Amino acid sequence: MDLTTYAELAVLLVNGADRLESLAGLRLLLNESGRGARAARATRADLEAMRALRAELVAVFESADAGEEDDAVARLNALLIRHPVHPLISGHDGQRWHLHLNEDGGIADQYAVGCVMGLAALVTDLGVDRLGLCDAAPCRRAFLDTSSNRSRRYCSERCASRANVAAYRARKRRVAV
Repeated sequence: MDLTTYAELAVLLVNGADRLESLAGLRLLLNESGRGARAARATRADLEAMRALRAELVAVFESADAGEEDDAVARLNALLIRHPVHPLISGHDGQRWHLHLNEDGGIADQYAVGCVMGLAALVTDLGVDRLGLCDAAPCRRAFLDTSSNRSRRYCSERCASRANVAAYRARKRRVAV
């Protein structure tokens, strides 16, 4: 079971505020996350529940990014209690027996089980400081730092390049003055 892939679901949701503006957007997010079968039955109640889950996950990333490890872990523990994880042995599509997470309940509950368990595994394996928010202003998109030296600061290469160019130009202006 690749729990980092499950943790990426949290990043997708945290960074997908625009997808939660409408039911069609929620369905698109669910399709992008590999949950297309559930997308067709999404309701307005599911949309509201996903918005609430997103807000809780944003708070986890903000706490982690601010170095408030105890708060981030407390928030994750609260989510784990609210969305209990039940592993199942599964064999499908010609694959060997492997573990899946049983995703009972509504769409938000199903989504939460994977992303919260993935974040919990990442935090316990690598540390809370592996949950980050992009340093490139005004971006602040979430990311998972799975680098070997804990050096990731940006959500994407685009933001890293933009920040580096801005820093270069600022240094040039200081030298020219």
